[in-house]
Amino acid sequence: MIKYYFINKFDKNNINKQDKQTIIIYRNYSEEKINETLLLKIKYYCKKKGIKFYLSNNVKIAIKLDLDGAYIPSFNESLNHLSYSMKKKFNIIGSAHNLKEIRIKENQGVQKIFLSSLFKKNKNFLGIYKFKLLSKYTKKQVVVLGGISKLNVKKLKILGNPDFAGISFFE
Repeated sequence: MIKYYFINKFDKNNINKQDKQTIIIYRNYSEEKINETLLLKIKYYCKKKGIKFYLSNNVKIAIKLDLDGAYIPSFNESLNHLSYSMKKKFNIIGSAHNLKEIRIKENQGVQKIFLSSLFKKNKNFLGIYKFKLLSKYTKKQVVVLGGISKLNVKKLKILGNPDFAGISFFE
């Protein structure tokens, strides 16, 4: 089971707590300009720890900095990255909340689709049954996103122990 940990700052202590089955995704939408120096610091620190590192919402910079992959959020519907040349081991993943967004992510060529929200009761709340239904509409691997905590992580067994993503689970 692979775990995806969303971070918005470089905190060595939190990265040190992660195992090699965790992928770090840097996601900071409040920054106006991407700090490439910071991204390279995180990249090299993760590499030293044997942890993969992805960048959210900017495939071009993720390729330029030779990161392990990129995450395309549900609101990003761009297909521009399809014209970029990438290494074979470069992965693109993305999130969706409904069938329309699943189809967009498939057209974007993502390897995995983060489907949300499983447990977090927000406007995108699916719950287990709706999650299972939506995940049947794609042949892509589905990753659970939304409200995963140490208290409810055991409920993922109902879904066959899928990969999952979050923030609070890791802190």
